[in-house]
Amino acid sequence: MMAEDQRLRAVVALAQAMAAAQTPREFWSAAALGACAALDGSFAALSVWERELGRLKVLVNAGERTPDEEEFPEAETYPVNRFPEITEFLHERWAGGGEPEAWVETAESGGVPGFAAFPLPDPPGAGPVPGGVGPVVPVEARPPGGWAEPGRDSVVPEYGPAPTPARGYRHPSFPVGTGGARGRAAGLRRRGRGCCVVAPIVLHGRAWGELYVARPVGAPVFGRDEAHFATVLAAVVAAGIAQTERLEEVRRLAFTDPLTGLANRRAVDTRLDEALERHRTDGTVVSLVVCDLNGLKSVNDTLGHAVGDRLLERFGSVLSLCGAMLPDALAARLGGDEFCLVCVGPGADEVVRVADELCVRAAELEPGEGVACGVASTGDPIGEIPTARRLFRLADAAQYRAKAARSAKPVVAGRDGAVLRLADTPVRHARERRAFRGVEGLTPPEAP
Repeated sequence: MMAEDQRLRAVVALAQAMAAAQTPREFWSAAALGACAALDGSFAALSVWERELGRLKVLVNAGERTPDEEEFPEAETYPVNRFPEITEFLHERWAGGGEPEAWVETAESGGVPGFAAFPLPDPPGAGPVPGGVGPVVPVEARPPGGWAEPGRDSVVPEYGPAPTPARGYRHPSFPVGTGGARGRAAGLRRRGRGCCVVAPIVLHGRAWGELYVARPVGAPVFGRDEAHFATVLAAVVAAGIAQTERLEEVRRLAFTDPLTGLANRRAVDTRLDEALERHRTDGTVVSLVVCDLNGLKSVNDTLGHAVGDRLLERFGSVLSLCGAMLPDALAARLGGDEFCLVCVGPGADEVVRVADELCVRAAELEPGEGVACGVASTGDPIGEIPTARRLFRLADAAQYRAKAARSAKPVVAGRDGAVLRLADTPVRHARERRAFRGVEGLTPPEAP
Protein backbone atom coordinates (compact mmCIF):
# COMPACT_ATOMS: atom_id res chain seq x y z
CA MET A 1 0.00 0.00 0.00
CA MET A 2 2.86 2.36 0.85
CA ALA A 3 4.45 1.82 -2.58
CA GLU A 4 1.12 2.46 -4.30
CA ASP A 5 0.66 5.70 -2.36
CA GLN A 6 4.16 6.83 -3.31
CA ARG A 7 3.51 6.14 -6.97
CA LEU A 8 0.19 7.93 -6.87
CA ARG A 9 1.90 10.96 -5.36
CA ALA A 10 4.60 10.75 -8.01
CA VAL A 11 1.99 10.73 -10.79
CA VAL A 12 0.22 13.73 -9.26
CA ALA A 13 3.51 15.61 -8.88
CA LEU A 14 4.40 14.87 -12.52
CA ALA A 15 1.02 16.08 -13.79
CA GLN A 16 1.18 19.25 -11.67
CA ALA A 17 4.71 20.09 -12.79
CA MET A 18 3.78 19.71 -16.47
CA ALA A 19 0.62 21.79 -16.00
CA ALA A 20 2.65 24.61 -14.42
CA ALA A 21 5.10 24.79 -17.34
CA GLN A 22 4.93 28.03 -19.33
CA THR A 23 7.15 27.09 -22.26
CA PRO A 24 7.86 23.91 -24.26
CA ARG A 25 11.28 23.57 -22.65
CA GLU A 26 9.82 23.90 -19.19
CA PHE A 27 7.29 21.19 -20.08
CA TRP A 28 9.95 18.81 -21.44
CA SER A 29 12.10 19.33 -18.36
CA ALA A 30 9.14 18.82 -16.00
CA ALA A 31 8.18 15.59 -17.79
CA ALA A 32 11.71 14.15 -17.72
CA LEU A 33 12.52 15.16 -14.15
CA GLY A 34 9.12 14.01 -12.87
CA ALA A 35 9.50 10.59 -14.47
CA CYS A 36 13.10 10.33 -13.25
CA ALA A 37 12.02 11.00 -9.65
CA ALA A 38 9.03 8.67 -9.89
CA LEU A 39 11.24 5.78 -11.05
CA ASP A 40 14.12 6.58 -8.68
CA GLY A 41 16.42 7.15 -11.64
CA SER A 42 19.48 9.35 -11.97
CA PHE A 43 18.93 10.53 -15.55
CA ALA A 44 16.02 10.92 -17.94
CA ALA A 45 15.52 12.02 -21.54
CA LEU A 46 12.47 12.87 -23.61
CA SER A 47 12.67 12.27 -27.37
CA VAL A 48 10.29 12.87 -30.25
CA TRP A 49 9.99 10.74 -33.38
CA GLU A 50 10.47 13.05 -36.38
CA ARG A 51 8.71 10.82 -38.87
CA GLU A 52 9.47 12.91 -41.93
CA LEU A 53 13.20 12.73 -41.15
CA GLY A 54 13.23 9.15 -39.86
CA ARG A 55 14.93 9.93 -36.59
CA LEU A 56 14.49 10.29 -32.84
CA LYS A 57 15.35 13.81 -31.69
CA VAL A 58 16.26 14.35 -28.04
CA LEU A 59 14.32 17.30 -26.61
CA VAL A 60 15.79 17.31 -23.12
CA ASN A 61 18.43 15.54 -21.04
CA ALA A 62 17.63 15.87 -17.34
CA GLY A 63 19.22 14.76 -14.10
CA GLU A 64 22.84 13.66 -13.77
CA ARG A 65 24.23 14.47 -17.22
CA THR A 66 27.66 13.56 -18.55
CA PRO A 67 29.88 16.30 -20.06
CA ASP A 68 28.78 15.47 -23.62
CA GLU A 69 25.06 15.70 -22.80
CA GLU A 70 23.43 19.11 -23.24
CA GLU A 71 20.26 19.87 -21.33
CA PHE A 72 18.43 21.04 -24.45
CA PRO A 73 20.47 19.67 -27.38
CA GLU A 74 19.92 21.23 -30.76
CA ALA A 75 21.21 18.34 -32.83
CA GLU A 76 21.15 15.12 -30.79
CA THR A 77 19.34 12.68 -33.07
CA TYR A 78 19.38 8.94 -33.73
CA PRO A 79 18.16 7.12 -36.87
CA VAL A 80 15.01 5.15 -36.01
CA ASN A 81 16.02 2.27 -38.25
CA ARG A 82 18.52 1.42 -35.52
CA PHE A 83 15.63 0.99 -33.07
CA PRO A 84 13.29 -1.64 -34.57
CA GLU A 85 11.19 -1.70 -31.43
CA ILE A 86 10.01 1.82 -32.31
CA THR A 87 9.51 1.48 -36.05
CA GLU A 88 8.34 -2.10 -36.38
CA PHE A 89 6.91 -4.10 -33.50
CA LEU A 90 5.36 -1.31 -31.49
CA HIS A 91 3.83 0.31 -34.55
CA GLU A 92 2.23 -2.99 -35.50
CA ARG A 93 0.97 -3.49 -31.95
CA TRP A 94 -0.63 -0.04 -31.84
CA ALA A 95 -2.06 -0.36 -35.34
CA GLY A 96 -3.67 -3.62 -34.28
CA GLY A 97 -5.22 -2.10 -31.18
CA GLY A 98 -2.57 -3.26 -28.71
CA GLU A 99 -1.11 -1.18 -25.90
CA PRO A 100 2.45 0.13 -25.77
CA GLU A 101 4.70 -1.36 -23.10
CA ALA A 102 7.97 -0.18 -21.60
CA TRP A 103 11.02 -2.42 -21.51
CA VAL A 104 14.30 -2.54 -19.64
CA GLU A 105 17.84 -2.62 -20.99
CA THR A 106 21.06 -3.18 -19.05
CA ALA A 107 24.62 -2.16 -19.86
CA GLU A 108 25.27 -5.78 -20.85
CA SER A 109 22.31 -6.18 -23.21
CA GLY A 110 23.47 -7.93 -26.36
CA GLY A 111 26.91 -8.81 -24.99
CA VAL A 112 28.85 -10.72 -22.40
CA PRO A 113 31.12 -9.51 -19.54
CA GLY A 114 34.23 -7.84 -20.97
CA PHE A 115 32.91 -7.78 -24.54
CA ALA A 116 30.85 -5.50 -26.80
CA ALA A 117 28.82 -6.49 -29.86
CA PHE A 118 28.68 -4.45 -33.06
CA PRO A 119 27.71 -5.19 -36.70
CA LEU A 120 31.05 -4.51 -38.36
CA PRO A 121 33.47 -6.69 -40.33
CA ASP A 122 35.39 -8.89 -37.94
CA PRO A 123 38.27 -6.81 -36.53
CA PRO A 124 41.46 -8.44 -35.27
CA GLY A 125 40.85 -10.68 -32.29
CA ALA A 126 37.12 -10.95 -32.87
CA GLY A 127 35.21 -14.05 -31.97
CA PRO A 128 31.54 -15.08 -31.99
CA VAL A 129 29.25 -14.10 -29.16
CA PRO A 130 27.67 -17.09 -27.45
CA GLY A 131 24.24 -17.50 -28.95
CA GLY A 132 25.34 -16.27 -32.39
CA VAL A 133 24.79 -12.55 -31.82
CA GLY A 134 27.76 -11.43 -33.93
CA PRO A 135 31.45 -10.58 -33.65
CA VAL A 136 32.85 -9.35 -30.36
CA VAL A 137 36.24 -7.99 -29.43
CA PRO A 138 37.93 -8.45 -26.06
CA VAL A 139 38.55 -5.10 -24.38
CA GLU A 140 42.30 -5.46 -24.67
CA ALA A 141 42.00 -6.09 -28.46
CA ARG A 142 40.12 -2.87 -29.26
CA PRO A 143 42.00 -0.07 -31.03
CA PRO A 144 42.58 3.26 -29.24
CA GLY A 145 39.43 5.35 -29.30
CA GLY A 146 37.13 2.36 -29.60
CA TRP A 147 35.05 0.89 -32.42
CA ALA A 148 32.10 2.57 -34.12
CA GLU A 149 28.75 1.32 -32.87
CA PRO A 150 25.20 2.25 -33.93
CA GLY A 151 22.40 3.63 -31.83
CA ARG A 152 22.87 6.15 -29.07
CA ASP A 153 26.63 6.48 -29.60
CA SER A 154 28.96 6.81 -32.55
CA VAL A 155 32.01 5.42 -30.73
CA VAL A 156 32.36 3.07 -27.78
CA PRO A 157 35.55 3.96 -25.89
CA GLU A 158 37.71 1.36 -24.19
CA TYR A 159 36.35 -0.07 -21.00
CA GLY A 160 37.72 -2.30 -18.36
CA PRO A 161 36.06 -5.53 -17.29
CA ALA A 162 32.32 -5.15 -17.31
CA PRO A 163 30.31 -5.94 -14.20
CA THR A 164 28.37 -9.14 -14.08
CA PRO A 165 25.18 -8.48 -16.05
CA ALA A 166 22.00 -8.18 -14.02
CA ARG A 167 18.80 -9.77 -15.24
CA GLY A 168 16.13 -7.16 -15.79
CA TYR A 169 12.73 -7.39 -17.46
CA ARG A 170 13.03 -7.20 -21.24
CA HIS A 171 10.16 -6.47 -23.59
CA PRO A 172 9.26 -9.82 -25.21
CA SER A 173 9.57 -8.36 -28.72
CA PHE A 174 13.11 -7.20 -28.11
CA PRO A 175 15.43 -10.23 -27.95
CA VAL A 176 19.03 -10.04 -26.83
CA GLY A 177 21.31 -9.10 -29.69
CA THR A 178 19.05 -6.80 -31.74
CA GLY A 179 20.52 -3.56 -33.05
CA GLY A 180 18.59 -1.40 -30.61
CA ALA A 181 19.78 -3.48 -27.67
CA ARG A 182 23.41 -3.09 -28.66
CA GLY A 183 23.02 0.63 -29.26
CA ARG A 184 21.31 1.34 -25.96
CA ALA A 185 23.72 -0.88 -24.05
CA ALA A 186 26.61 1.02 -25.58
CA GLY A 187 25.07 4.29 -24.47
CA LEU A 188 24.69 3.02 -20.93
CA ARG A 189 28.29 1.80 -20.75
CA ARG A 190 29.71 4.96 -22.26
CA ARG A 191 27.97 7.17 -19.74
CA GLY A 192 28.55 5.00 -16.71
CA ARG A 193 24.95 3.87 -16.32
CA GLY A 194 23.86 0.40 -15.44
CA CYS A 195 20.32 0.11 -16.80
CA CYS A 196 17.48 2.04 -18.36
CA VAL A 197 13.75 1.72 -18.89
CA VAL A 198 12.32 2.91 -22.20
CA ALA A 199 8.64 3.81 -22.40
CA PRO A 200 7.02 4.67 -25.74
CA ILE A 201 4.85 7.78 -25.80
CA VAL A 202 1.71 7.36 -27.87
CA LEU A 203 -0.34 10.37 -28.93
CA HIS A 204 -3.57 10.20 -30.94
CA GLY A 205 -2.95 6.51 -31.58
CA ARG A 206 0.50 7.04 -33.09
CA ALA A 207 4.05 6.78 -31.79
CA TRP A 208 5.10 10.28 -30.70
CA GLY A 209 8.42 9.46 -29.09
CA GLU A 210 9.90 7.88 -25.99
CA LEU A 211 10.61 8.46 -22.33
CA TYR A 212 14.03 7.15 -21.24
CA VAL A 213 15.04 6.82 -17.57
CA ALA A 214 18.39 5.41 -16.41
CA ARG A 215 20.13 4.38 -13.19
CA PRO A 216 23.86 4.36 -12.44
CA VAL A 217 26.06 1.28 -12.32
CA GLY A 218 25.48 -0.58 -9.06
CA ALA A 219 21.88 0.58 -8.63
CA PRO A 220 19.11 -2.04 -8.76
CA VAL A 221 18.00 -2.95 -12.27
CA PHE A 222 14.47 -1.86 -13.17
CA GLY A 223 12.05 -4.73 -12.62
CA ARG A 224 8.90 -5.80 -14.41
CA ASP A 225 6.69 -3.79 -12.06
CA GLU A 226 8.75 -0.66 -12.63
CA ALA A 227 8.55 -1.17 -16.39
CA HIS A 228 4.76 -1.25 -16.09
CA PHE A 229 4.87 1.93 -13.99
CA ALA A 230 7.05 3.60 -16.65
CA THR A 231 4.30 2.80 -19.17
CA VAL A 232 1.82 4.61 -16.91
CA LEU A 233 4.13 7.61 -16.60
CA ALA A 234 4.55 7.76 -20.37
CA ALA A 235 0.76 7.83 -20.71
CA VAL A 236 0.61 10.75 -18.23
CA VAL A 237 3.26 12.58 -20.27
CA ALA A 238 1.28 11.89 -23.45
CA ALA A 239 -1.83 13.39 -21.86
CA GLY A 240 0.21 16.45 -20.89
CA ILE A 241 1.55 16.79 -24.44
CA ALA A 242 -1.98 16.58 -25.85
CA GLN A 243 -3.15 19.31 -23.47
CA THR A 244 -0.15 21.48 -24.33
CA GLU A 245 -0.84 21.07 -28.04
CA ARG A 246 -4.46 22.13 -27.53
CA LEU A 247 -3.37 25.20 -25.56
CA GLU A 248 -0.79 26.04 -28.22
CA GLU A 249 -3.49 25.83 -30.89
CA VAL A 250 -5.76 28.13 -28.87
CA ARG A 251 -2.86 30.51 -28.38
CA ARG A 252 -2.04 30.40 -32.06
CA LEU A 253 -5.63 31.17 -33.03
CA ALA A 254 -5.73 34.03 -30.51
CA PHE A 255 -2.74 35.68 -32.23
CA THR A 256 -3.54 34.84 -35.87
CA ASP A 257 -5.70 36.52 -38.49
CA PRO A 258 -8.02 33.77 -39.80
CA LEU A 259 -8.24 35.06 -43.38
CA THR A 260 -4.58 35.64 -44.20
CA GLY A 261 -2.81 33.49 -41.62
CA LEU A 262 -0.72 36.50 -40.61
CA ALA A 263 -0.40 37.76 -37.05
CA ASN A 264 -3.29 39.86 -35.72
CA ARG A 265 -3.47 43.12 -33.79
CA ARG A 266 -3.07 41.36 -30.44
CA ALA A 267 0.18 39.80 -31.61
CA VAL A 268 1.40 43.17 -32.89
CA ASP A 269 0.69 44.88 -29.57
CA THR A 270 2.57 42.16 -27.70
CA ARG A 271 5.58 42.30 -30.02
CA LEU A 272 5.75 46.10 -29.95
CA ASP A 273 5.59 46.26 -26.17
CA GLU A 274 8.47 43.78 -25.91
CA ALA A 275 10.46 45.52 -28.65
CA LEU A 276 10.14 48.97 -27.13
CA GLU A 277 11.27 47.61 -23.78
CA ARG A 278 14.44 46.44 -25.54
CA HIS A 279 14.75 49.84 -27.20
CA ARG A 280 14.62 51.58 -23.82
CA THR A 281 17.14 49.12 -22.38
CA ASP A 282 19.80 48.89 -25.08
CA GLY A 283 18.75 51.18 -27.92
CA THR A 284 17.58 48.40 -30.28
CA VAL A 285 15.99 49.97 -33.38
CA VAL A 286 12.24 49.35 -33.61
CA SER A 287 10.39 50.11 -36.83
CA LEU A 288 6.74 49.95 -37.83
CA VAL A 289 5.50 49.81 -41.43
CA VAL A 290 1.76 50.41 -41.81
CA CYS A 291 0.05 49.69 -45.14
CA ASP A 292 -3.44 50.44 -46.39
CA LEU A 293 -4.57 48.35 -49.37
CA ASN A 294 -5.98 50.80 -51.91
CA GLY A 295 -9.23 50.14 -53.72
CA LEU A 296 -10.51 47.28 -51.57
CA LYS A 297 -13.97 48.83 -51.14
CA SER A 298 -14.31 49.27 -54.90
CA VAL A 299 -13.30 45.64 -55.47
CA ASN A 300 -15.85 44.44 -52.90
CA ASP A 301 -18.62 46.61 -54.40
CA THR A 302 -18.01 45.70 -58.05
CA LEU A 303 -16.55 42.19 -57.98
CA GLY A 304 -17.82 40.84 -54.68
CA HIS A 305 -16.35 40.14 -51.26
CA ALA A 306 -14.93 36.77 -52.33
CA VAL A 307 -12.65 38.59 -54.80
CA GLY A 308 -11.85 41.18 -52.14
CA ASP A 309 -10.90 38.46 -49.68
CA ARG A 310 -8.69 36.89 -52.31
CA LEU A 311 -6.94 40.23 -52.82
CA LEU A 312 -6.37 40.50 -49.06
CA GLU A 313 -4.90 37.00 -49.00
CA ARG A 314 -2.60 37.73 -51.94
CA PHE A 315 -1.35 40.94 -50.39
CA GLY A 316 -0.83 39.07 -47.12
CA SER A 317 1.47 36.70 -49.00
CA VAL A 318 3.39 39.61 -50.53
CA LEU A 319 3.74 41.21 -47.08
CA SER A 320 5.01 37.94 -45.64
CA LEU A 321 7.53 37.58 -48.46
CA CYS A 322 8.86 41.11 -47.95
CA GLY A 323 8.89 40.67 -44.19
CA ALA A 324 11.17 37.68 -44.66
CA MET A 325 13.79 40.10 -46.03
CA LEU A 326 14.15 41.49 -42.50
CA PRO A 327 15.30 39.26 -39.61
CA ASP A 328 12.45 38.28 -37.27
CA ALA A 329 9.98 40.77 -38.77
CA LEU A 330 6.34 40.20 -37.82
CA ALA A 331 3.83 40.48 -40.68
CA ALA A 332 0.29 41.22 -39.51
CA ARG A 333 -3.17 42.23 -40.60
CA LEU A 334 -4.56 44.90 -38.29
CA GLY A 335 -8.08 44.57 -39.66
CA GLY A 336 -10.02 45.49 -42.77
CA ASP A 337 -7.58 46.71 -45.40
CA GLU A 338 -4.78 47.63 -42.98
CA PHE A 339 -1.59 45.63 -42.55
CA CYS A 340 1.76 46.18 -40.88
CA LEU A 341 5.31 44.95 -40.39
CA VAL A 342 6.98 45.11 -36.98
CA CYS A 343 10.76 45.12 -37.33
CA VAL A 344 13.18 44.81 -34.42
CA GLY A 345 16.90 45.24 -35.02
CA PRO A 346 17.44 46.25 -38.67
CA GLY A 347 18.31 49.88 -39.34
CA ALA A 348 15.77 52.39 -40.61
CA ASP A 349 17.28 52.51 -44.10
CA GLU A 350 16.97 48.75 -44.50
CA VAL A 351 13.35 48.84 -43.37
CA VAL A 352 12.54 51.66 -45.81
CA ARG A 353 14.17 49.68 -48.62
CA VAL A 354 11.94 46.70 -47.90
CA ALA A 355 8.87 48.96 -47.61
CA ASP A 356 9.70 50.34 -51.05
CA GLU A 357 9.92 46.79 -52.42
CA LEU A 358 6.55 46.06 -50.83
CA CYS A 359 4.96 49.01 -52.63
CA VAL A 360 6.38 47.85 -55.97
CA ARG A 361 5.08 44.30 -55.54
CA ALA A 362 1.68 45.45 -54.27
CA ALA A 363 1.21 47.66 -57.34
CA GLU A 364 1.39 44.53 -59.49
CA LEU A 365 -1.55 42.84 -57.75
CA GLU A 366 -4.80 42.71 -59.72
CA PRO A 367 -7.49 43.94 -59.29
CA GLY A 368 -6.00 46.13 -56.55
CA GLU A 369 -4.64 49.65 -56.77
CA GLY A 370 -1.44 49.25 -54.79
CA VAL A 371 -0.88 50.34 -51.19
CA ALA A 372 -0.38 53.49 -49.19
CA CYS A 373 2.62 52.83 -46.97
CA GLY A 374 3.93 54.72 -43.94
CA VAL A 375 7.08 54.02 -41.92
CA ALA A 376 8.07 55.10 -38.43
CA SER A 377 11.41 54.00 -36.97
CA THR A 378 13.31 54.83 -33.82
CA GLY A 379 16.35 54.89 -36.11
CA ASP A 380 15.06 58.18 -37.59
CA PRO A 381 14.67 61.56 -35.83
CA ILE A 382 11.10 61.09 -34.62
CA GLY A 383 11.58 62.06 -30.99
CA GLU A 384 10.96 60.01 -27.89
CA ILE A 385 8.75 56.93 -28.26
CA PRO A 386 7.37 56.24 -24.77
CA THR A 387 4.71 53.80 -25.94
CA ALA A 388 3.68 51.63 -28.87
CA ARG A 389 0.74 54.00 -29.32
CA ARG A 390 3.09 56.85 -30.24
CA LEU A 391 4.95 54.73 -32.82
CA PHE A 392 1.63 53.65 -34.31
CA ARG A 393 0.44 57.24 -34.52
CA LEU A 394 3.56 58.30 -36.40
CA ALA A 395 3.35 55.37 -38.83
CA ASP A 396 -0.35 56.05 -39.39
CA ALA A 397 0.34 59.72 -40.05
CA ALA A 398 2.97 58.74 -42.61
CA GLN A 399 0.52 56.34 -44.22
CA TYR A 400 -2.12 59.08 -44.34
CA ARG A 401 0.34 61.34 -46.14
CA ALA A 402 1.13 58.59 -48.63
CA LYS A 403 -2.55 57.95 -49.30
CA ALA A 404 -3.43 61.62 -49.69
CA ALA A 405 -0.56 62.12 -52.13
CA ARG A 406 -1.24 58.82 -53.93
CA SER A 407 2.44 58.09 -53.40
CA ALA A 408 3.85 55.00 -55.06
CA LYS A 409 6.61 54.95 -52.44
CA PRO A 410 6.52 54.80 -48.65
CA VAL A 411 6.38 58.02 -46.67
CA VAL A 412 8.77 58.01 -43.71
CA ALA A 413 8.21 59.81 -40.42
CA GLY A 414 11.20 62.00 -39.56
CA ARG A 415 12.15 62.36 -43.23
CA ASP A 416 8.95 64.16 -44.18
CA GLY A 417 8.46 67.08 -41.80
CA ALA A 418 4.72 67.15 -42.41
CA VAL A 419 4.31 63.72 -40.79
CA LEU A 420 5.42 64.84 -37.33
CA ARG A 421 3.18 67.91 -37.52
CA LEU A 422 0.25 65.78 -38.63
CA ALA A 423 0.81 63.27 -35.85
CA ASP A 424 0.81 66.06 -33.27
CA THR A 425 -2.26 67.83 -34.67
CA PRO A 426 -5.43 67.30 -32.57
CA VAL A 427 -8.09 65.29 -34.38
CA ARG A 428 -11.06 67.42 -35.46
CA HIS A 429 -13.32 64.59 -36.59
CA ALA A 430 -13.37 60.91 -35.73
CA ARG A 431 -13.82 59.88 -39.37
CA GLU A 432 -10.69 61.57 -40.64
CA ARG A 433 -8.04 59.10 -41.80
CA ARG A 434 -5.66 60.45 -39.20
CA ALA A 435 -8.18 59.69 -36.42
CA PHE A 436 -6.27 56.51 -36.01
CA ARG A 437 -4.79 54.54 -33.18
CA GLY A 438 -3.49 56.68 -30.38
CA VAL A 439 -6.42 58.97 -29.69
CA GLU A 440 -8.38 58.05 -26.62
CA GLY A 441 -12.03 57.28 -27.15
CA LEU A 442 -11.81 57.03 -30.94
CA THR A 443 -11.88 53.93 -33.08
CA PRO A 444 -10.12 53.56 -36.45
CA PRO A 445 -12.28 54.90 -39.29
CA GLU A 446 -13.59 52.73 -42.06
CA ALA A 447 -11.62 52.50 -45.26
CA PRO A 448 -12.85 54.91 -47.93
